Amino acid sequence: MIVDPTDPNRVLVELSDLRGPLPDQVRRYQTALYSVVGWAHQYLVKPHPDLGRNGPVCPFVQGSLDRGLLYLAVHPGRPGTVTEVTGALARYREWYPELRAAAGRAAQYLTILVLFPEVASRLVDEAQSRLKAGYVAQGLMIGEFHDGPPPKPGLWNHEFRPLRSPVPMLAIRSLVPTDFPFLRDDRDFVAAYLDRVRPEDVPSRWRAEVAEVAAAFGL
Repeated sequence: MIVDPTDPNRVLVELSDLRGPLPDQVRRYQTALYSVVGWAHQYLVKPHPDLGRNGPVCPFVQGSLDRGLLYLAVHPGRPGTVTEVTGALARYREWYPELRAAAGRAAQYLTILVLFPEVASRLVDEAQSRLKAGYVAQGLMIGEFHDGPPPKPGLWNHEFRPLRSPVPMLAIRSLVPTDFPFLRDDRDFVAAYLDRVRPEDVPSRWRAEVAEVAAAFGL
């Protein structure tokens, strides 16, 4: 367990914490925590017949699990507005660079899943939309998950909805080279991508498209 130095009531639960009694701050949400960990192991890191490509649903997560850099947080209560949800994320965004620095060479795998067990799914979608620009500008990605599921289709099969999860949550992680398809339609997003991804690290299948999109935006 990692305790926020600015607020002892805010904690990040590590997977190893789930083997014993949970801290008081999150004990009432243990069912939600266990279900999300099961979802990560049984869904995110596994292939899916509707995915439209080979490999796991999320290629990023196994690296986080292997390095012990997948953290869980729980926001208690029932936020009633999108502003409450975005406000709850503010400290995690501030905290992330500190945690990333401590992670050393494995920092790109640092992931924080902020669970909102009692929130309406639409607020998760709206919060992600409102927060994305600020996160991308900081070199971060923020993703929305709930059992709606979120309406965004898969990249390789537009009939598939890959962001379904058992608990509403927002996920924070570092921007990585494979994120280009999620950023390509916005000039500021593409600029942030180009600032943080070296040309040689762009996946070969997207290099021509990255160059084309950058040129179209005058970047």
